[in-house]
Amino acid sequence: MIRNSAIHQLQRRTIALLEELVRTPSFSKEEDQTAAIIQTYLQEYGIASHRFLNNVWAIHPSYDIQKPTLLLNSHHDTVKPNTQYTRDPFAPTIENGILYGLGSNDAGGCLVSLLAAFVFFSSQAELPFNLVLAATAEEEISGKNGIEALLTSKEFLSSLHLQEPSFNRWCGIVGEPTQMNLAVAEKGLLVVDVTVEGKAGHAAREEGINAIYKAMKDISWIEAYRFSEISNWLGPVKMSVTVIQTDNRAHNMVPENCTYTIDIRVNDCYTHEQIIEVLQNHLQGSIRPRSIRLRSTSINTSHPLVVAALQLGGKPYGSPTCSDKALMPFPTLKMGPGDSARSHTADEYILLSEIESGIMGYIEVIGQLKPSW
Repeated sequence: MIRNSAIHQLQRRTIALLEELVRTPSFSKEEDQTAAIIQTYLQEYGIASHRFLNNVWAIHPSYDIQKPTLLLNSHHDTVKPNTQYTRDPFAPTIENGILYGLGSNDAGGCLVSLLAAFVFFSSQAELPFNLVLAATAEEEISGKNGIEALLTSKEFLSSLHLQEPSFNRWCGIVGEPTQMNLAVAEKGLLVVDVTVEGKAGHAAREEGINAIYKAMKDISWIEAYRFSEISNWLGPVKMSVTVIQTDNRAHNMVPENCTYTIDIRVNDCYTHEQIIEVLQNHLQGSIRPRSIRLRSTSINTSHPLVVAALQLGGKPYGSPTCSDKALMPFPTLKMGPGDSARSHTADEYILLSEIESGIMGYIEVIGQLKPSW
Protein backbone atom coordinates (compact mmCIF):
# COMPACT_ATOMS: atom_id res chain seq x y z
CA MET A 1 0.00 0.00 0.00
CA ILE A 2 1.46 3.37 -1.03
CA ARG A 3 1.38 5.89 1.80
CA ASN A 4 0.20 9.27 0.55
CA SER A 5 2.35 11.16 3.05
CA ALA A 6 5.53 9.35 1.98
CA ILE A 7 4.77 9.94 -1.69
CA HIS A 8 4.01 13.62 -1.07
CA GLN A 9 7.31 14.08 0.75
CA LEU A 10 9.16 12.28 -2.04
CA GLN A 11 7.49 14.48 -4.67
CA ARG A 12 8.53 17.65 -2.84
CA ARG A 13 12.14 16.49 -2.57
CA THR A 14 12.11 15.45 -6.21
CA ILE A 15 11.02 18.91 -7.36
CA ALA A 16 13.75 20.48 -5.21
CA LEU A 17 16.25 18.15 -6.89
CA LEU A 18 15.07 19.27 -10.33
CA GLU A 19 15.52 22.91 -9.31
CA GLU A 20 19.08 22.12 -8.23
CA LEU A 21 19.83 20.36 -11.51
CA VAL A 22 18.43 23.28 -13.56
CA ARG A 23 20.58 25.65 -11.53
CA THR A 24 23.71 23.67 -12.46
CA PRO A 25 24.94 23.91 -16.08
CA SER A 26 25.35 20.41 -17.55
CA PHE A 27 26.04 20.72 -21.25
CA SER A 28 27.00 17.48 -22.98
CA LYS A 29 30.53 16.42 -21.89
CA GLU A 30 30.31 18.89 -18.98
CA GLU A 31 28.00 16.97 -16.64
CA ASP A 32 30.43 16.39 -13.76
CA GLN A 33 28.57 18.68 -11.31
CA THR A 34 25.13 17.23 -11.95
CA ALA A 35 26.56 13.73 -11.61
CA ALA A 36 27.75 14.71 -8.12
CA ILE A 37 24.33 16.17 -7.27
CA ILE A 38 22.60 12.93 -8.26
CA GLN A 39 24.98 10.89 -6.12
CA THR A 40 24.35 13.18 -3.15
CA TYR A 41 20.59 12.80 -3.62
CA LEU A 42 20.85 9.00 -3.57
CA GLN A 43 23.13 9.14 -0.54
CA GLU A 44 20.43 11.06 1.37
CA TYR A 45 18.27 7.94 1.13
CA GLY A 46 21.09 5.59 2.06
CA ILE A 47 21.51 4.32 -1.49
CA ALA A 48 25.01 3.42 -2.61
CA SER A 49 25.86 4.70 -6.07
CA HIS A 50 28.66 4.22 -8.55
CA ARG A 51 30.15 6.52 -11.15
CA PHE A 52 31.93 5.95 -14.46
CA LEU A 53 32.92 9.14 -16.29
CA ASN A 54 29.80 11.32 -15.82
CA ASN A 55 27.43 8.36 -15.61
CA VAL A 56 25.89 7.44 -12.26
CA TRP A 57 24.22 4.15 -11.46
CA ALA A 58 22.71 2.36 -8.50
CA ILE A 59 21.55 -1.20 -7.90
CA HIS A 60 18.62 -2.35 -5.80
CA PRO A 61 19.91 -4.20 -2.72
CA SER A 62 18.03 -7.39 -3.63
CA TYR A 63 20.05 -7.81 -6.83
CA ASP A 64 20.36 -11.44 -7.91
CA ILE A 65 22.14 -12.34 -11.13
CA GLN A 66 19.60 -15.13 -11.71
CA LYS A 67 16.69 -12.68 -11.95
CA PRO A 68 15.68 -10.62 -15.01
CA THR A 69 16.67 -6.96 -14.84
CA LEU A 70 14.79 -3.70 -15.41
CA LEU A 71 16.96 -0.67 -16.16
CA LEU A 72 15.64 2.81 -15.36
CA ASN A 73 17.51 5.33 -17.50
CA SER A 74 17.45 9.00 -18.34
CA HIS A 75 20.07 11.63 -19.06
CA HIS A 76 21.30 14.66 -17.14
CA ASP A 77 23.02 16.58 -19.93
CA THR A 78 21.33 19.45 -21.75
CA VAL A 79 21.67 21.36 -24.97
CA LYS A 80 22.90 24.95 -24.77
CA PRO A 81 20.18 27.59 -24.37
CA ASN A 82 19.13 29.27 -27.58
CA THR A 83 19.20 33.03 -28.06
CA GLN A 84 15.43 33.45 -27.75
CA TYR A 85 15.29 32.82 -23.99
CA THR A 86 13.55 35.62 -22.11
CA ARG A 87 14.31 34.01 -18.73
CA ASP A 88 17.59 33.03 -17.13
CA PRO A 89 17.87 29.39 -18.26
CA PHE A 90 19.77 28.51 -15.08
CA ALA A 91 17.37 30.20 -12.64
CA PRO A 92 14.64 27.66 -11.85
CA THR A 93 11.39 29.53 -11.35
CA ILE A 94 8.03 28.15 -10.28
CA GLU A 95 4.98 30.13 -11.38
CA ASN A 96 1.39 28.89 -11.31
CA GLY A 97 2.47 25.28 -11.00
CA ILE A 98 5.02 25.51 -13.82
CA LEU A 99 8.78 25.03 -13.35
CA TYR A 100 10.84 26.98 -15.89
CA GLY A 101 14.48 26.31 -16.70
CA LEU A 102 16.89 24.69 -19.13
CA GLY A 103 16.57 20.91 -19.05
CA SER A 104 13.43 20.95 -16.92
CA ASN A 105 11.45 19.15 -19.63
CA ASP A 106 14.26 17.41 -21.53
CA ALA A 107 14.86 15.36 -19.61
CA GLY A 108 15.04 16.65 -16.04
CA GLY A 109 11.45 15.86 -15.18
CA CYS A 110 11.86 12.28 -16.40
CA LEU A 111 15.19 11.84 -14.65
CA VAL A 112 14.03 13.01 -11.22
CA SER A 113 10.81 11.02 -11.53
CA LEU A 114 12.77 7.84 -12.23
CA LEU A 115 15.11 8.65 -9.35
CA ALA A 116 12.10 9.04 -7.07
CA ALA A 117 10.66 5.72 -8.23
CA PHE A 118 13.98 4.00 -7.57
CA VAL A 119 14.11 5.56 -4.10
CA PHE A 120 10.58 4.33 -3.44
CA PHE A 121 11.41 0.72 -4.34
CA SER A 122 14.80 0.78 -2.62
CA SER A 123 12.97 0.58 0.71
CA GLN A 124 11.45 -2.75 -0.31
CA ALA A 125 13.58 -5.65 0.80
CA GLU A 126 12.77 -7.91 -2.13
CA LEU A 127 11.62 -7.48 -5.72
CA PRO A 128 10.78 -10.22 -8.24
CA PHE A 129 13.30 -8.71 -10.67
CA ASN A 130 16.46 -6.64 -10.48
CA LEU A 131 16.14 -2.87 -10.55
CA VAL A 132 19.08 -0.81 -11.83
CA LEU A 133 19.13 2.97 -12.15
CA ALA A 134 21.39 4.78 -14.62
CA ALA A 135 21.59 8.58 -14.94
CA THR A 136 23.75 9.06 -17.99
CA ALA A 137 25.66 11.69 -19.94
CA GLU A 138 26.03 12.90 -23.54
CA GLU A 139 22.57 11.89 -24.73
CA GLU A 140 21.99 15.19 -26.51
CA ILE A 141 25.00 14.64 -28.75
CA SER A 142 24.70 10.84 -28.99
CA GLY A 143 28.15 10.82 -27.44
CA LYS A 144 30.21 7.70 -26.90
CA ASN A 145 30.85 8.39 -23.21
CA GLY A 146 27.23 8.05 -22.15
CA ILE A 147 25.01 4.96 -21.87
CA GLU A 148 27.00 3.13 -24.54
CA ALA A 149 30.25 3.45 -22.59
CA LEU A 150 28.57 2.64 -19.29
CA LEU A 151 26.98 -0.63 -20.44
CA THR A 152 30.33 -1.97 -21.65
CA SER A 153 32.54 -0.63 -18.85
CA LYS A 154 34.26 -3.10 -16.55
CA GLU A 155 33.15 -1.01 -13.57
CA PHE A 156 29.46 -1.39 -14.45
CA LEU A 157 29.73 -5.07 -15.38
CA SER A 158 31.67 -6.03 -12.28
CA SER A 159 29.18 -4.25 -10.01
CA LEU A 160 26.51 -6.56 -11.51
CA HIS A 161 28.76 -9.67 -11.41
CA LEU A 162 28.71 -9.89 -15.19
CA GLN A 163 31.76 -11.22 -17.03
CA GLU A 164 30.79 -9.62 -20.34
CA PRO A 165 28.09 -7.32 -21.75
CA SER A 166 25.34 -9.97 -21.80
CA PHE A 167 21.85 -8.51 -21.43
CA ASN A 168 19.64 -11.44 -22.47
CA ARG A 169 17.08 -10.93 -19.71
CA TRP A 170 17.15 -7.16 -19.55
CA CYS A 171 14.60 -4.55 -20.49
CA GLY A 172 14.46 -0.85 -19.78
CA ILE A 173 12.45 2.31 -19.34
CA VAL A 174 14.04 5.28 -21.09
CA GLY A 175 12.89 8.53 -19.54
CA GLU A 176 12.07 11.08 -22.23
CA PRO A 177 9.13 13.52 -22.34
CA THR A 178 6.26 11.62 -23.97
CA GLN A 179 3.34 12.86 -21.83
CA MET A 180 3.61 9.37 -20.26
CA ASN A 181 2.50 7.82 -23.54
CA LEU A 182 4.39 4.75 -24.72
CA ALA A 183 6.98 5.14 -27.46
CA VAL A 184 7.14 1.47 -28.45
CA ALA A 185 9.16 2.29 -31.56
CA GLU A 186 11.63 4.99 -32.46
CA LYS A 187 13.15 6.13 -35.71
CA GLY A 188 16.85 5.74 -36.24
CA LEU A 189 19.10 8.64 -37.22
CA LEU A 190 21.50 8.58 -40.15
CA VAL A 191 23.47 11.74 -40.91
CA VAL A 192 25.25 11.75 -44.26
CA ASP A 193 27.67 14.28 -45.72
CA VAL A 194 27.77 14.39 -49.52
CA THR A 195 30.56 16.09 -51.46
CA VAL A 196 30.00 17.01 -55.09
CA GLU A 197 33.02 17.79 -57.26
CA GLY A 198 33.01 20.43 -59.98
CA LYS A 199 35.76 22.43 -61.64
CA ALA A 200 36.93 25.89 -60.66
CA GLY A 201 36.64 28.70 -63.16
CA HIS A 202 36.08 32.46 -63.50
CA ALA A 203 32.45 33.40 -62.93
CA ALA A 204 32.57 36.07 -65.67
CA ARG A 205 33.35 33.55 -68.39
CA GLU A 206 31.87 30.23 -69.42
CA GLU A 207 34.47 28.31 -67.47
CA GLY A 208 34.44 25.54 -64.93
CA ILE A 209 31.73 23.23 -63.67
CA ASN A 210 29.66 24.72 -60.87
CA ALA A 211 29.57 22.22 -57.99
CA ILE A 212 26.61 24.04 -56.41
CA TYR A 213 24.49 23.44 -59.52
CA LYS A 214 25.40 19.75 -59.43
CA ALA A 215 24.50 19.61 -55.73
CA MET A 216 21.16 21.29 -56.48
CA LYS A 217 20.24 18.41 -58.79
CA ASP A 218 21.02 15.96 -55.98
CA ILE A 219 18.99 17.99 -53.50
CA SER A 220 16.02 18.15 -55.86
CA TRP A 221 16.10 14.36 -56.09
CA ILE A 222 16.28 14.05 -52.28
CA GLU A 223 13.30 16.38 -51.87
CA ALA A 224 11.18 14.39 -54.30
CA TYR A 225 12.24 10.83 -53.49
CA ARG A 226 10.03 8.61 -51.33
CA PHE A 227 11.13 5.27 -49.92
CA SER A 228 8.41 2.76 -50.66
CA GLU A 229 8.26 0.86 -47.36
CA ILE A 230 6.12 2.60 -44.72
CA SER A 231 6.20 1.43 -41.11
CA ASN A 232 3.02 0.85 -39.14
CA TRP A 233 4.46 2.65 -36.11
CA LEU A 234 6.97 5.04 -37.66
CA GLY A 235 5.58 5.97 -41.04
CA PRO A 236 7.93 6.72 -43.95
CA VAL A 237 11.64 7.42 -43.98
CA LYS A 238 12.21 11.19 -43.86
CA MET A 239 15.17 12.90 -45.54
CA SER A 240 16.02 16.57 -45.06
CA VAL A 241 18.98 18.53 -46.43
CA THR A 242 19.99 20.74 -43.51
CA VAL A 243 23.43 22.18 -44.35
CA ILE A 244 25.14 23.24 -47.57
CA GLN A 245 28.55 24.88 -48.03
CA THR A 246 31.56 25.28 -50.29
CA ASP A 247 35.22 26.02 -49.63
CA ASN A 248 34.91 28.96 -52.01
CA ARG A 249 34.91 32.46 -50.50
CA ALA A 250 35.36 34.45 -53.71
CA HIS A 251 32.24 35.81 -55.42
CA ASN A 252 33.86 35.65 -58.85
CA MET A 253 34.94 32.02 -58.80
CA VAL A 254 32.88 29.02 -59.85
CA PRO A 255 33.15 26.62 -56.87
CA GLU A 256 35.01 23.39 -57.48
CA ASN A 257 33.24 21.51 -54.67
CA CYS A 258 30.08 21.64 -52.64
CA THR A 259 29.22 19.65 -49.52
CA TYR A 260 25.73 19.20 -48.14
CA THR A 261 24.35 17.27 -45.20
CA ILE A 262 21.29 15.01 -45.14
CA ASP A 263 19.42 14.32 -41.89
CA ILE A 264 17.66 10.96 -42.40
CA ARG A 265 15.11 9.55 -39.96
CA VAL A 266 15.02 5.84 -40.67
CA ASN A 267 11.98 3.65 -39.99
CA ASP A 268 12.14 -0.02 -39.02
CA CYS A 269 11.68 -1.21 -42.62
CA TYR A 270 15.24 -0.29 -43.66
CA THR A 271 18.75 -0.69 -42.37
CA HIS A 272 21.17 2.21 -42.56
CA GLU A 273 23.17 0.26 -45.13
CA GLN A 274 20.13 -0.07 -47.40
CA ILE A 275 19.50 3.68 -47.22
CA ILE A 276 23.13 4.40 -48.09
CA GLU A 277 22.96 2.05 -51.08
CA VAL A 278 19.94 3.89 -52.47
CA LEU A 279 21.74 7.21 -52.10
CA GLN A 280 24.85 5.89 -53.82
CA ASN A 281 22.74 4.75 -56.78
CA HIS A 282 21.09 8.15 -57.28
CA LEU A 283 23.42 10.93 -56.11
CA GLN A 284 26.35 12.42 -58.00
CA GLY A 285 28.42 13.18 -54.93
CA SER A 286 30.59 10.98 -52.74
CA ILE A 287 28.76 9.87 -49.59
CA ARG A 288 30.22 9.79 -46.08
CA PRO A 289 27.95 8.66 -43.23
CA ARG A 290 28.94 10.21 -39.90
CA SER A 291 27.73 7.23 -37.88
CA ILE A 292 25.54 4.16 -38.28
CA ARG A 293 25.05 3.57 -34.53
CA LEU A 294 21.61 5.10 -34.06
CA ARG A 295 19.34 2.41 -35.45
CA SER A 296 15.58 2.24 -35.42
CA THR A 297 14.32 0.26 -32.42
CA SER A 298 11.05 -1.23 -31.22
CA ILE A 299 9.61 -3.27 -28.39
CA ASN A 300 6.82 -5.79 -28.91
CA THR A 301 3.49 -4.61 -27.52
CA SER A 302 3.13 -8.02 -25.87
CA HIS A 303 6.31 -7.46 -23.82
CA PRO A 304 5.51 -7.50 -20.07
CA LEU A 305 6.84 -3.96 -19.70
CA VAL A 306 4.47 -2.60 -22.35
CA VAL A 307 1.58 -4.64 -20.96
CA ALA A 308 2.17 -3.14 -17.50
CA ALA A 309 2.38 0.39 -18.92
CA LEU A 310 -0.75 -0.03 -21.03
CA GLN A 311 -2.73 -0.67 -17.87
CA LEU A 312 -2.08 2.96 -16.91
CA GLY A 313 -3.96 4.14 -19.98
CA GLY A 314 -0.97 5.46 -21.92
CA LYS A 315 -1.20 5.28 -25.69
CA PRO A 316 1.43 3.41 -27.72
CA TYR A 317 2.98 5.29 -30.64
CA GLY A 318 6.06 5.53 -32.83
CA SER A 319 8.48 8.32 -31.95
CA PRO A 320 10.09 10.42 -34.72
CA THR A 321 12.90 11.55 -32.41
CA CYS A 322 16.02 9.63 -31.45
CA SER A 323 17.25 8.89 -27.92
CA ASP A 324 19.60 6.63 -25.99
CA LYS A 325 17.01 3.91 -26.61
CA ALA A 326 18.89 3.32 -29.87
CA LEU A 327 22.09 2.41 -28.00
CA MET A 328 20.70 -0.25 -25.67
CA PRO A 329 21.07 -3.89 -26.76
CA PHE A 330 17.79 -5.00 -25.16
CA PRO A 331 14.09 -4.04 -25.42
CA THR A 332 13.24 -0.62 -24.02
CA LEU A 333 10.13 1.49 -23.63
CA LYS A 334 10.48 5.26 -23.94
CA MET A 335 8.08 7.12 -21.69
CA GLY A 336 8.09 10.01 -19.28
CA PRO A 337 6.48 13.20 -18.02
CA GLY A 338 6.68 16.37 -20.07
CA ASP A 339 6.11 17.12 -23.73
CA SER A 340 8.67 16.54 -26.47
CA ALA A 341 7.41 19.66 -28.27
CA ARG A 342 8.94 21.80 -25.49
CA SER A 343 12.39 20.26 -25.80
CA HIS A 344 15.15 22.62 -26.96
CA THR A 345 12.74 25.58 -27.02
CA ALA A 346 13.22 28.97 -25.37
CA ASP A 347 11.90 29.27 -21.80
CA GLU A 348 11.64 25.51 -21.47
CA TYR A 349 9.28 24.31 -18.76
CA ILE A 350 7.48 21.39 -17.16
CA LEU A 351 4.33 21.27 -15.06
CA LEU A 352 4.74 20.23 -11.44
CA SER A 353 1.65 18.08 -11.89
CA GLU A 354 3.44 16.24 -14.71
CA ILE A 355 6.32 15.36 -12.39
CA GLU A 356 3.94 14.21 -9.67
CA SER A 357 2.01 12.01 -12.09
CA GLY A 358 5.29 10.83 -13.63
CA ILE A 359 6.54 9.56 -10.28
CA MET A 360 3.27 7.75 -9.63
CA GLY A 361 3.16 6.40 -13.18
CA TYR A 362 6.64 4.91 -12.97
CA ILE A 363 5.88 3.43 -9.53
CA GLU A 364 2.69 1.84 -10.79
CA VAL A 365 4.32 0.38 -13.91
CA ILE A 366 7.20 -1.10 -11.90
CA GLY A 367 4.84 -2.31 -9.18
CA GLN A 368 2.68 -4.34 -11.53
CA LEU A 369 5.43 -5.57 -13.84
CA LYS A 370 5.58 -9.36 -14.17
CA PRO A 371 9.13 -10.78 -14.42
CA SER A 372 8.39 -12.97 -17.43
CA TRP A 373 10.91 -11.64 -19.97
